[in-house]
Amino acid sequence: MAAESMLTSLQNPLIKQMRKLHQAKARREQALFLLEGTHLLQEACALGYPLQTVCYTADWQQQHLTLWQQIKQQAARVELVSPAVLQAVATTVNPDGVVAAAPHRLSWPQRPIEQPFQLGLALEAIQDPGNLGAIFRTAAAVEVDQLWLGAESVDLENPKLLRASAGQWFRLPIQPSLDLASELSAVQAAGVQVIATSPTAALTYWQVDFSCPSLVLLGNEGVGLSAELMQLADLAVQIPLAAGVESLNVAVAAALMLYEARRQTWVTSAKP
Repeated sequence: MAAESMLTSLQNPLIKQMRKLHQAKARREQALFLLEGTHLLQEACALGYPLQTVCYTADWQQQHLTLWQQIKQQAARVELVSPAVLQAVATTVNPDGVVAAAPHRLSWPQRPIEQPFQLGLALEAIQDPGNLGAIFRTAAAVEVDQLWLGAESVDLENPKLLRASAGQWFRLPIQPSLDLASELSAVQAAGVQVIATSPTAALTYWQVDFSCPSLVLLGNEGVGLSAELMQLADLAVQIPLAAGVESLNVAVAAALMLYEARRQTWVTSAKP
C-alpha cells in the first residue's frame, strides 16, 4: 500500500484557501467555516454534518483511527499535512492535529420552528464569542426549543464561538434574525410571553411564572437591550446583585434565567 502524500507547503492553494477562513469576510465569500479539534469533528460526524476538506497530521491519525475512518467516509476531501501546515491552518495556539472546512450552516436544513413552544431564547447583539458559546452550552443543557440570534451578534461561525460551545452549536435550533422585533411580535401572537432583563425591574427573575410558554430576551454585554426590544417585552425582571456589583456576565445571566425557567417546568411536570 503506497504511503499517503503529505502537504508541507504553506503556499499550497488549498492551505491558502483554508487560512483565509480565519476571517469572517472570507467565510461569507466561500460559504465555508473551520471546525478545529477532535471534539468538534466527533460532533460533526455523529450528526452527519457535511465536511468539505479535513486536514490532519500523522500523529493525530494514529491516535484517532476510528474517527479518521468516519471522516474519510463523510468528507469530500482528506489531506495529510505536516504539523507546521496544520498549525498555520488552525486559529488556536496549540491545535490537536485536525482542522476541517465545512459548508455554511444556513445551507444545512434547519429544524422547523414550532409555535407556541415551552422555552425560547432571543439574543440581541451578543458580541463576545466566548459568551455566546457559553450561552449555547446552557441553552442545550436545558433543551431550549428555539433560539434567535440578532444580526449585530458575533459571526455564528466564529472559531472561538464554535470551540466555546463545546459542540452544542450543532444541536441547537438556531435562527439568525435580521429583525428580532418582528420575531418577538410573532411569538407573542402565538401565545408566548417575552421576558426581558432590566436592572431597574420590580420583579426578580424567580417571581415569574415560567410554566406557560416563555421566551427569555437578553441584550448586549455592554449596553443591554435596545429600547425598542425592551418595550416589546411582556415582563421585565432583574437579577438581584449585592451593593457595589454593577452587573453579571451575560452568559451567567442566561444560565440563571434558563435554569429557573426549566426548574419550574420540571417541578410542574413532576407533580402527580
